[in-house]
Amino acid sequence: MTDSIQSRLDARNIVLPEAAAPAANYLPYVISGSLLFVSGQLPLKNGALTATGLLGRDLDVATAEKAAELCAINILAQAKAALGGDLDRIVRVVKLGGFVASEPSFTDQHLVINGASNLIAEILGDAGKHARAAVGTASLPLNAAVEVDAIIEIR
Repeated sequence: MTDSIQSRLDARNIVLPEAAAPAANYLPYVISGSLLFVSGQLPLKNGALTATGLLGRDLDVATAEKAAELCAINILAQAKAALGGDLDRIVRVVKLGGFVASEPSFTDQHLVINGASNLIAEILGDAGKHARAAVGTASLPLNAAVEVDAIIEIR
């Protein structure tokens, strides 16, 4: 499966970055039994946030959806680090948790988090089909517009 995951990443011109270090007192991932818990990933690229502010005020859905996709790329980078570089150990993405910083009247969080869901399903195939939450929140760390975490079953 690693070759097919890598070929899907290559087809999208996606190079997984080095896994980001935590920004506070937590671990970027934890393995417990056959589950890999990946801490919330922000839309960071080359160490900088790509989307900040609130949906419904500062950003549109399309921009935030791309930010959620970047969060998913960063989830895969953390998974690769956790699994010693072997993404073939992924059995299934069990659940994604999506958080969208948004104005109280904004109700399209589910569309924003589709950016992460679509990328994970595209890159991992059936193993990427997952349960999910898409939650609106008043703010996120560092003024990020989106944050996504994951629970992944591994071998």
